[in-house]
Amino acid sequence: MAIDFTEESAADAVIESFHATPDPRLREVMISLTQHLHAFVRDIRPSTSEWQQTIDFLTATGQMCDDTRQEFILLSDVLGVSMLVEAINDRNTPAATAATVLGPFHVVESPPRELGDTIDLIGKGKPCVVTGCVLSQDGSPLPGALVDVWQANEEGFYDVQQPGVQPLGNGRGLFTTDEQGVFWFRTVVPSYYPIPTDGPVGRMLDRTGRHPNRPAHIHFIAGAAGHTPVTTHVFVAGSPYIESDAVFAVKKTLITDFAHIDDPQRAREFGVANPFAHAQVDIVLESVPGAL
Repeated sequence: MAIDFTEESAADAVIESFHATPDPRLREVMISLTQHLHAFVRDIRPSTSEWQQTIDFLTATGQMCDDTRQEFILLSDVLGVSMLVEAINDRNTPAATAATVLGPFHVVESPPRELGDTIDLIGKGKPCVVTGCVLSQDGSPLPGALVDVWQANEEGFYDVQQPGVQPLGNGRGLFTTDEQGVFWFRTVVPSYYPIPTDGPVGRMLDRTGRHPNRPAHIHFIAGAAGHTPVTTHVFVAGSPYIESDAVFAVKKTLITDFAHIDDPQRAREFGVANPFAHAQVDIVLESVPGAL
């Protein structure tokens, strides 16, 4: 006999429809999603018009996604879900570098570059040298590790945000560490910036009285054979919004001093104009148990 679909029976009826799902993990996810989504709807008791606005918001979010823009990642970021997923899955040792969000701008493949190359193809902004080492959790260097970096320019824009102004690949580079696990590159000190606000996520932030800004940072993905790769940030110490990142990604261990260096000889050694900024960035990876 059919059971009337009521406020009280709604969740149970939908949950029952998933019991024959062959994949046990998918069944678990769909049942939990139904339970929490129905509880949310019963809690806020939206009008039909409000629920239609919700559908319209999600539709508009999807329509803003393309090859160079990921509005759904942005939505996940500003709701803290991206960092929550990272926190749940960050099971590394205390010595390993903390993981953070990927962000919505890792949408272009970073061009391979030689150690010491510049990722700044524009020539504006304060020169900066980033030096570092990729290490295993026991402190041993990892030669041949891959270090993928990408950043905004001195005005707070990524290359994909300014076609015709920045060449594609500006602020991006893929480096391979040397025999001592060392990497280094030249760039400019990145600026803090607002996440894109011309879409539904920006309108949500505006209506809820939240600012859209991120502190200045450089993104890194580092990986090496026999080790778990890490996606992380390096934040510029003292940057505006370091205490209120719009996507909740700042961790104290990732705040790095971009030291002001006024030394013509060192500038010549690095091949940059004087004065310049210098950041030392060491990335520690967790070894995979049993890996050779």
